[in-house]
Amino acid sequence: MNEPQAQILRPLRIGDTAPDFRARTTMGDKSLSDFRGRWLIFFSHPADFTPVCTTEFVALARASADFDAADCALLGLSVDSLYSHLAWVKAIEEQFDTKIGFPIVEDPSMVVGRAYGMIDDAAVDSTAVRSTYFIDPEGLVRAITTYPHNVGRSVAEMLRLLQALQAVSKGPNVAPENWHPGQALLSPPALTAESIAGQSNWFCHEVGQ
Repeated sequence: MNEPQAQILRPLRIGDTAPDFRARTTMGDKSLSDFRGRWLIFFSHPADFTPVCTTEFVALARASADFDAADCALLGLSVDSLYSHLAWVKAIEEQFDTKIGFPIVEDPSMVVGRAYGMIDDAAVDSTAVRSTYFIDPEGLVRAITTYPHNVGRSVAEMLRLLQALQAVSKGPNVAPENWHPGQALLSPPALTAESIAGQSNWFCHEVGQ
């Protein structure tokens, strides 16, 4: 495994370039830069063969058509070995009749996890958090979510957040609470007192998509 090329000493933040790396996955060697040109959701899970992680992977696999329709790839990671990943994927396919169609990175040295802040520098394993990075086609981090190891993520919210990020990336508009595709976006906030005074409904001025 090649160490990430862009070592970030401080925690990874929105707007940073996602650190590149090359590693073994369940679908062959992959580099993060292989996904340039499309959106990518890169996410960590604490361990293979665990109940919460399995529910997440089954849900992600079953929603893969929705992510494909949004031109977004999925990429998982944990500290488990490639052989453990392959055995887990096979078990999921057999027990849930669900094929995992996205690669899973092995990170036994925790090099990638630490570079992304998925694992605390003082941690001895990766069971602390479930981190998700929404990376745009240029390789920039556009959103980060973190859950504790004992609470699963919402795949529906992952998809909604992706779609909202894509919608606002096309212009200056902003997405309101619980925005979904097909709903109106909002115009940016006014920058002067005069422009605010001219907007009777300044807080909810809607624009088309």
